[in-house]
Amino acid sequence: MSKLNFKIITHIMGLLLLCNGGFMLIATIVSFIYKDGVTMQIMLAALSTMFVGIILMFLTREHQKSINKREGYIVVTFGWIFMSLSGTLPYLFSDAIPSFTNAFFETMSGYTTTGASILNEIEIVPKGVLFWRSLTHWIGGMGIIVLAVAILPLLGIGGMQLFAAEAPGPSADKLHPRITDTAKRLWLIYFGYTAAETILLKVAGMDFFDAINHALSTLSTGGFSTKNASVAYWNDQPLIQYIIIVFMFLAGMNFILSYFGFKGKFGKFLKDEEFKWYVIFMVVFTAVSAIIIYLKADPANSVIDHPMVLGEAESAFRHALFQVLAVVTTTGFVSADFTVWTPFLKIIFFGLMFLGGSAGSTAGGMKIVRHLITIRNGILEFKRTLHPRAVLPVRYNTRAVSKEIVYNILAFFILYMLSFIIGSLVLGMLGLDFETAIGGAASSLGNVGPALGKLSPVNNFDVLPAFGKWWCSFLMLIGRLELFTVLILLTPFFWRNR
Repeated sequence: MSKLNFKIITHIMGLLLLCNGGFMLIATIVSFIYKDGVTMQIMLAALSTMFVGIILMFLTREHQKSINKREGYIVVTFGWIFMSLSGTLPYLFSDAIPSFTNAFFETMSGYTTTGASILNEIEIVPKGVLFWRSLTHWIGGMGIIVLAVAILPLLGIGGMQLFAAEAPGPSADKLHPRITDTAKRLWLIYFGYTAAETILLKVAGMDFFDAINHALSTLSTGGFSTKNASVAYWNDQPLIQYIIIVFMFLAGMNFILSYFGFKGKFGKFLKDEEFKWYVIFMVVFTAVSAIIIYLKADPANSVIDHPMVLGEAESAFRHALFQVLAVVTTTGFVSADFTVWTPFLKIIFFGLMFLGGSAGSTAGGMKIVRHLITIRNGILEFKRTLHPRAVLPVRYNTRAVSKEIVYNILAFFILYMLSFIIGSLVLGMLGLDFETAIGGAASSLGNVGPALGKLSPVNNFDVLPAFGKWWCSFLMLIGRLELFTVLILLTPFFWRNR
């Protein structure tokens, strides 16, 4: 095993900080336009971040322009940490979130597209800071490393190892032989969807500032809103919620399918098993939820600042569909408090936190394809018991899945559940009740946002003690980066040079 090339690692860290500072300058412009009083503070944060990035790049300008898998894992994990650390500066300098612990939690929640917040009065936060908060979602949505992959060729550095480590899902399908061109195509689709949703929300009656912020949060499956009541603020404007529903659905499906859709290859949708089950899950869970809401849910207990009429069939369907999509795609927007829609629905929504969206989407969670392969392998084990000599491969999209991938997915499943159990135990040790502890761990690990108990949609994560916020930040990070990418760095053999 070769020695680590720390120069290239440091150089890429500098590049990421430079990019992050550039995004902060966009928030500076927004702050200046709305005259919110914190323009200079956000600009100082941007310039400080860019300055550190330039220094790091200058000091490591002479480096070997190649990167191996080990270095790829380090770049991805520490890239997210460095981005999150620098991303706290607009909050701290503007005094919008004076506590470093709270600022780091909010930033990590942004970049990992979790959407869990510690802010109690969102609507009094300066608009430039709110925009930066939504922008952290958007940056993290498709992956800050995929963005870097599109830039690295300018420096003569290949990025395949980075894409393999960061790409959301068990495999990274390529649209084009060159990985950089793949990244550019994905970002083009991502940007196009964001622009389209912004325009549609504005036409539907949203203020432009709210429209662009919610578009940034939707396409990243993040969930940060500019309103205390989240999307429940527009409960009396169904069109706005239906637009968000459509784009949550698009964000939760494989972006590769979106690309094929734009190319007119709609047959790819019918052949993709994950997409079919994604649709089936949405239909089934929405139907079950809507019927129960219509028949049994108490409207008075579901109100979040702005009322909804649950007694009407359309309203029951809309809020059921909205919340099922918000949880499955891990977007985390809220149109109502689903934790009071009867105990049965509470259990369903807790279970949905473990489902996740499609591989190759911006959604967090375990991903539907992993569930499919795990279940199919389990069913085949019965047949293998009866016919031990038979060759019975797991099939996905009519093709046999290699044993290595099946083992990897089974290992991921075990590691995910272990992380959830340990995460819940730690939160329980901090004095949180059972419901809050398991809800907080599941939500953080799955990058969902709203949870159960004291962390329900009508509350936020500010109730956690300081260590609880750091612990949930760690769970968000390992959940967003698919466990192995981060946890492998905690193993002693990873750091051995041979």
